[in-house]
Amino acid sequence: MPSIRIATFNLEELDEQPTAATGPAVVAGAPAGVAGAPAGVAGAPAAVAGAPAAVAVAAASTVKPSRKPTLQERKRIMVPQLERIGADILCLQEVHAQRSKGQPFELRALDDLIKGTYLENFHRAHTKDAQGEPNAFRNLVVLSRYRILEQELIDERQRRPLYKPVTATKDDGTPLDGEAEPIFWERPILRVKVDLGKNGELHLFNVHMKSKIPKSIKGQIVNPNARYKVFKTASAWAEGLFISSMERLGQAVEARIAIDKIFNAADGQKDKDPLIAICGDFNAENDEIPLKALCAPTEEIANKALLNRIMIPCERNVPESSRYSLFHMGHGEMIDHILVSRGMFGLFRGTEIHNEALPDESGPFRSDDQFPESDHAPVVAKFEVPFELPK
Repeated sequence: MPSIRIATFNLEELDEQPTAATGPAVVAGAPAGVAGAPAGVAGAPAAVAGAPAAVAVAAASTVKPSRKPTLQERKRIMVPQLERIGADILCLQEVHAQRSKGQPFELRALDDLIKGTYLENFHRAHTKDAQGEPNAFRNLVVLSRYRILEQELIDERQRRPLYKPVTATKDDGTPLDGEAEPIFWERPILRVKVDLGKNGELHLFNVHMKSKIPKSIKGQIVNPNARYKVFKTASAWAEGLFISSMERLGQAVEARIAIDKIFNAADGQKDKDPLIAICGDFNAENDEIPLKALCAPTEEIANKALLNRIMIPCERNVPESSRYSLFHMGHGEMIDHILVSRGMFGLFRGTEIHNEALPDESGPFRSDDQFPESDHAPVVAKFEVPFELPK
């Protein structure tokens, strides 16, 4: 039977040239002093040049201060990784864009990375700003052997929750005044529809959810210009974690709403469940709330009418001892996932996690120049379909 390999791979800040550390994201149009967060959440004082009004540009706030490996150094390690993946559909995260003076942003680093590989002539979709250009930092990209019928950025800003940090202070240490402000997450979701010929259409989502790094709280950071923030109080640190988790869960809910729209549209086709996959860096493991929100397990919802709307993590057929896509402080974490609908799961044949040589970059005295590869492992799911696939 014809087979399809769907993969996800966080390329860890793929760029053309080594860069110095930069500040956090700034959302154009946010209140003064806000870096894509409520008034009490500390942020960068200046916006990223060229940031669009509608889409936030996320700067790399976690770049290690040491020398960054060149693209050529990274290609030597990563091109064989891509060849081994052998994907028919590949979801990529953290793809930076580049531009010459006065020219629009382009995905030149990605073009260089895949030049001469089987991916070079694949169909492509990626996140875009209001002008239709790639964002400066951390783009989502889908590369597909099969035709991409449509693409959409999901970024429901009008639905963002309001929050006012309780530990935020002014410079003199007094509580910060002001009203609750929207919680912004700067990373949109990329949805595409892929033509699988007589097998139907695949609804594919590419996501990169907020990290577990606590958000900075205004007036509560000892070293605001340092890469690793030191909080003045444990309560402010805890609130930073809370805001970070709200952003991550908010993205999951946003994705779940989009998935349910597809199920709703397919309700009239009782004999055929839609083919849906959501792939990417979720920054959450299987037993954490963002994954539960996306998967909607029947035993927790307790509504048998929703039995066909669950999403299933493909990595569950991998032995637990090998089920990890990132190392953090010596502990393996499975935070990169491919979740599929029942219609897609009926075609599922197995998962690969390419973590055999995965480095742990989180320890002391470790820097990017020692690890040209990504700190994430590629995750690949294989499916078999009944009909021949388009050429």
